[in-house]
Amino acid sequence: MAGAREELRRRQGAGLREDAPGAPAAELALARLGTAFFARRLTLLDDGELAGPSLLPGWSRAALVAHVGYNARALTRLVAWAATGVETPMYASSEQRAREIERGASQPPRALRALFAHSEVHLNVAWRDLPSAAWDAEVVTAQGRTVPARETAWMRTREVWVHAVDLANGAGFGDLPPALLDRLAADVVAGWRRRGEAVSLTLRPEDRDEPLVLGDGSGPEVAGTQADLVRWLTGRGARRLTHAGDTPPALPRWL
Repeated sequence: MAGAREELRRRQGAGLREDAPGAPAAELALARLGTAFFARRLTLLDDGELAGPSLLPGWSRAALVAHVGYNARALTRLVAWAATGVETPMYASSEQRAREIERGASQPPRALRALFAHSEVHLNVAWRDLPSAAWDAEVVTAQGRTVPARETAWMRTREVWVHAVDLANGAGFGDLPPALLDRLAADVVAGWRRRGEAVSLTLRPEDRDEPLVLGDGSGPEVAGTQADLVRWLTGRGARRLTHAGDTPPALPRWL
């Protein structure tokens, strides 16, 4: 009997895999929650609606879904780089990335949905199999930044949550968790600083205790809810914001 039980365990495998102790647990949880959020919004679209416009100018919903799917595959390549030490870039080139999205957007709806589903499972498995020490291995993003592999969790988080809103079927920045909105605002500002952009601005969220001051704080003040401020910071409109008594200027799209 004991031998039979051992044989059964051998055939069943090791059982449920869990993230390594050194994995960024909170970041991975938020990425997985965002993936589920995107999946729900995608499920609410019928096949015919995938050809309709997203909130990104010039992008159909199909192109957006293809982008999110291929982003998961690109991040999986970074996780493989961290696991093996073999350099595996996210994309061979920006042209390759654009061709992937164009090709993906032209697929039948069933194939497009499968691309999203399969790619996110593949990424999740890669995360679960990554040893603790490998989470600090350095990889290079598509923008040329050298980051630890744990950054892939945040990179995926912002893609799935923000682009779920971009699907334009009812989700808004107000649906995003408060802590995520704060991180998104800080991430946009960090990007400005990395690029050496001299920005002097005070962001005053009505639903937060403290403002976010950029530069020396001598610039204008933009006020509104944190969700509305993040929508503006990511280049998706300035509705309901005030800026020296007027509407703030448009910002370039982020992501």
